Amino acid sequence: MKLITRPTLLSALVVAAALACGSALAQSAEPEKEKVLKESQVSEQTLVDALTPPVRTRSWRPALATGGTAAAAAPQTAKASILVTFVTGKADLTPDARKALDVLAAAMKSEKLASVRFTIEGHADPRGSEELNLRLSQARAESVRDYLTATHGLAADRINAVGKGSSALMKPGEPAAPENRRVTIVSQTKE
Repeated sequence: MKLITRPTLLSALVVAAALACGSALAQSAEPEKEKVLKESQVSEQTLVDALTPPVRTRSWRPALATGGTAAAAAPQTAKASILVTFVTGKADLTPDARKALDVLAAAMKSEKLASVRFTIEGHADPRGSEELNLRLSQARAESVRDYLTATHGLAADRINAVGKGSSALMKPGEPAAPENRRVTIVSQTKE
């Protein structure tokens, strides 16, 4: 029978701890499943919380400490998906969509989001051609942006509109699912 010495036992514990930490980090790095808020679920506080970019923290950068260079930090972002309804095959907002966007506008005007820029991402389901879906999703994103700027006076330079077509389906196994036809609001701190 072989006896385990203290240095060997200590080494085994260090390796086990490192493996456990690596496993925990890998699990936390998995993307969180995106939640889509239906128009009736949209509240100003929910949107403020979802769209507030994470706070940057100062950290020690080894490359700078040793005289090297460090890459620029990526902008901090946060996002919320809202199931904004449109007339089929069009970019016209429904009355329920306008109500949800009224709440979104109030959140975007809040003190907490005053220094934040936004990208409105339009999404489409895959039932049309790729080109049609891209145009339709762009028109829908622009429709939302135009409503927010014209009706609520939000500055146009704070809001970008981007059509994603059917490239980012939430329910790929259900092409006609309403979650595939959504608007995602992505916030980004001003640089």
